[in-house]
Amino acid sequence: MFFALKGLAPGILRTIEQRTRQIIAMTGEVTELTIYDARKLAIDIMVVFATTVLPLLLIGGLVSVVLTLAQTRLLFTTKTIQFKFSRLNPLQGIRKMFSLRALVELAKSLIKIAILCYIIYSNLYKKFLLLPRLMDMSVENAVSYLGDLIMSIVTASAAVFIFIAALDYLYQWWDYERSLRMSKEEIKEEYKETEGDPQVKGQIKERQRKMAQMRMMQNVPKADVVIRNPTHYAVAIKYDPEVNNAPVVLAKGADSLALRIIHEAEKHDIIITENKPLARALYESVEVDAEIPAEFYQAVAEVLVFVYNLRKEKEAGK
Repeated sequence: MFFALKGLAPGILRTIEQRTRQIIAMTGEVTELTIYDARKLAIDIMVVFATTVLPLLLIGGLVSVVLTLAQTRLLFTTKTIQFKFSRLNPLQGIRKMFSLRALVELAKSLIKIAILCYIIYSNLYKKFLLLPRLMDMSVENAVSYLGDLIMSIVTASAAVFIFIAALDYLYQWWDYERSLRMSKEEIKEEYKETEGDPQVKGQIKERQRKMAQMRMMQNVPKADVVIRNPTHYAVAIKYDPEVNNAPVVLAKGADSLALRIIHEAEKHDIIITENKPLARALYESVEVDAEIPAEFYQAVAEVLVFVYNLRKEKEAGK
């Protein structure tokens, strides 16, 4: 605004001077002031006001709007002008007065005032003794001298405050980004809302695992053979050439689950054979209800041939 005033000052002074001369001249010419003359005089004064003051107001308003939009990244909202009863709550006001943000703003304001006072003092100290000599100057020279003095203070202040504004902008940006971060509790709550409660999900998975094991144990009596290692792993296999292209893993388990599979196979007279590398390889490579890969065809075929021969011997013995 100061720099705009400096640039527009010559035109403003000429306009005011011309209009003042005209009004003074009217006092010597007009003997009676009519309503028409008063209306014309009021319009002329408003025109002078519009041509001198409005440009400064428009420049200030435009600069404020442009800089605000630049800082907020073209964000426009009407929420700030909406009525909120909480703004009238004195407790909310007191809480804001003694908040950390309010203390930071107070510290920044005190620093700005101290810097501005120092700039004004340092500029006036050297020229303070010359100010009384303004009475010996013409009005134009005195105004010009004071204008230069004021602009020197404004220029120094502007340079310092631009630097302060840049630091303050970085601080405001950091504080805004920090305020957007969620706490650990908020992250947990959001995770629960989007992904579900971990405890509930764990219980669901546990139930699903138990149900899958029950279905798997129910398939063990349908197996042709159970291959084990010897108690750590157990894999139940069935081959039906009319249904599948390759043998299928009906059940598999390790440790305690392997013992359960072996025990279930023994109850239903399912042949159990021990093949440590094959049992472990099938356990790690093949999922339940899936056909075995081609690399296991030879090894599994040998086991099935052994099983079929053993069955034939049992049937012949009967």
